[in-house]
Amino acid sequence: MPKAAFLDRDGVINKKAPEGEYITRWEEVEFLPGVARSIALLNQAGFFVIVVSNQRCVAKGLITVAEVEALHRRMWDELAHTGAKIDAAYYCPHDTHPACRCRKPKPGMLLDAARDHGIELAASWMIGDTDADVEAGRTAGVKTIRLLQAGERVRTRADIVASSLLEAVPKIL
Repeated sequence: MPKAAFLDRDGVINKKAPEGEYITRWEEVEFLPGVARSIALLNQAGFFVIVVSNQRCVAKGLITVAEVEALHRRMWDELAHTGAKIDAAYYCPHDTHPACRCRKPKPGMLLDAARDHGIELAASWMIGDTDADVEAGRTAGVKTIRLLQAGERVRTRADIVASSLLEAVPKIL
């Protein structure tokens, strides 16, 4: 069975929007340093690379499902030009209430991806920048990496802590 690297989007692949704001347009996308190289290394090591992202901005009416999917296609195409392949993307378009099964910290997106692609969860990793990402990964039965922002000090249940995807990937490999 294949293994996967599940990646959160905002804060892992691209720069996160300021608190309370959302990435809703291509002009707001700023890939983080080393992301393309990191994803390419995961690809070369035989990992499926699957994005799992809460996209509450859809529920808030700031962007449509079609616009999220178009934004993702453009992001993935841009990364592909540098040799970094995203195999699939799952996102939760729901608000925080009522609770759904897919919004992290729930594991629904990871479980759906595992079912759809025959992923071996025990051999897989979740890489995110929040405790919700870590909790989703732990609940799904994957190993976890928590990315910390510069100067951020938090207690985390993650298996590994790193400052960036570029620092995290060699720890997996």
